[in-house]
Amino acid sequence: MLKQNLQLKLSQKLSPQQIQLMKLIQLSTLDLEQKVQNEIAENPALESGKENIEINVDSENQSEDFEKIDLDPYLSDDEIPSYKLNLNSFSESDVENKIPISGEIGFHQKIKNQLSSLVLNKEENMIAEFLIGSIDDSGYIRRTSQDIIDDLAFTQNIFIEEKKLNKILTKVQTLDPPGIGARNLQECLSIQLKGKKPTSHIKIAIKIINDGFDLFSKKHFKKIQDKFNINEIDLKLSLKEIEKLNPKPGSSLSSTIVNTHIVPDFILSIVNEKLIVTINSRNFPELHLSNSYIDMIKGYNESPKKNKSQKEAIQFLKQKLDSAQWFIDAIKQRHETLEKTINAIVDFQYDYLLTGDEKLIKPMILKDIADKIEMDISTISRVANSKYIETPYGTKLLKSFFSESLTKSDGGEVSTIEIKKILKNLINKENKNSPLTDINLSKELNKQGYNIARRTISKYREQLGFPVARLRKEL
Repeated sequence: MLKQNLQLKLSQKLSPQQIQLMKLIQLSTLDLEQKVQNEIAENPALESGKENIEINVDSENQSEDFEKIDLDPYLSDDEIPSYKLNLNSFSESDVENKIPISGEIGFHQKIKNQLSSLVLNKEENMIAEFLIGSIDDSGYIRRTSQDIIDDLAFTQNIFIEEKKLNKILTKVQTLDPPGIGARNLQECLSIQLKGKKPTSHIKIAIKIINDGFDLFSKKHFKKIQDKFNINEIDLKLSLKEIEKLNPKPGSSLSSTIVNTHIVPDFILSIVNEKLIVTINSRNFPELHLSNSYIDMIKGYNESPKKNKSQKEAIQFLKQKLDSAQWFIDAIKQRHETLEKTINAIVDFQYDYLLTGDEKLIKPMILKDIADKIEMDISTISRVANSKYIETPYGTKLLKSFFSESLTKSDGGEVSTIEIKKILKNLINKENKNSPLTDINLSKELNKQGYNIARRTISKYREQLGFPVARLRKEL
């Protein structure tokens, strides 16, 4: 038996242009520069630099019998694009700063170069090299001995017992930097201590790490004193020796250069107590359609005869021109979206940006800005999550301006950013011999008029990167 059903569905689909715009919005300035360069390389219809087009389309002599392509969407009388894409350098000299590429060898190779100092036969040297290759970026070998033995058998055709493997590993652990090749933090610290001059406090430190590591990691100082029968002064001096050690020895050898320099997407300046914000368009070229591509279409329109191969070729050219035009329009829309968003944020946080006082940051959520400029919340989120603004008080992530509100005892609203700042100050100023618990921190904030529960304090403390009170204790 056949059944007929009538279903009405409401769906929304984004066009390729809208998808492209969303992707461009969430790109940072550096990523956008790379995207533009890639687009220019992939699409010959898109060019950079000054546009020089003579618009002279004579339609009177063209026969109406021929299939023509409308050139109006591709032609413009403007010499300068409507979006601001000129070079905007930070300095008066338009010299582009370039980051040199490091030619240093990797840290694994640096360790391998030290193997010549060890007395090893050919097979042992191969095993040592394999062990060095298993060291991670922190300087540890996280894999089990059995996994390494199995890999040696399958990949190197080397069969070895665990006892011999550990013997070779011990030799590898004598290489620089001290602690390299350790299997855990306890072993890493122990290796470093054994390489130091054996003073009385170094000997105590070795005992603490080897035989009381669990107590040390939990900062049970009184139990450590009882276990090793030492006074508080000796314990304090021994712990200072441990604090000098490097828990990540691999980091000292890493030659990987991480560019931590942030290129701001917006630049804020203060002139006569007025906030002026501009979009950073550094190293950004003017974009326009290829003159040669447009000329070929003009020639096609003026041709009295058009064969099939010509039509196919022109259709290809038109697709490339459309793609290039879409990209230029998307860049323009991106610029307009960023301009509207940043102006709304700056206007909302005027008091804070004028003074730099974090206590003046107003509670602000994505919906506040979205409603103000009549845009979707997801668009505001894409802008805020990936964009930085250069201010007189440092370069800030736009996301950091957004926060929930919290009601004080007097009925006023404050930003959670302010709460976190006060919490941070309380922890930094606390007595390290007796750190404040979350309950005590909650009581301190309540005294200042901030009604915050212990669980909320715990959440903010973790977000700030502070451990629990017990682990913040110092002698």
